[in-house]
Amino acid sequence: MAELNNENYEEDVIIVELTDDDGVTTEFEYLDTIAYDGEEYVVLIENDEDAEGVIILKIESVDDENESYIGIEDEDTVQKIYEIFKEAHKDDFEFTD
Repeated sequence: MAELNNENYEEDVIIVELTDDDGVTTEFEYLDTIAYDGEEYVVLIENDEDAEGVIILKIESVDDENESYIGIEDEDTVQKIYEIFKEAHKDDFEFTD
């Protein structure tokens, strides 16, 4: 889990709205894009004070202007991306794994 350390956090928050297969839209705060093994992944956290952890999704290009995010089934890949994220943001968040 990542908890925000507000004193080092930038105020320019990017909100991403994702709609699931059932048509339910949820707001997430964009945290980072991570390149790993020739692919790109987005790291998000639900835009809710009670959010308990980050969500990592694979970025898939739809066309030049649009992209979609898909879930990652390989838990090893998710863990490796999370480790990269933690190292890159060790001064911005308090991680409680």
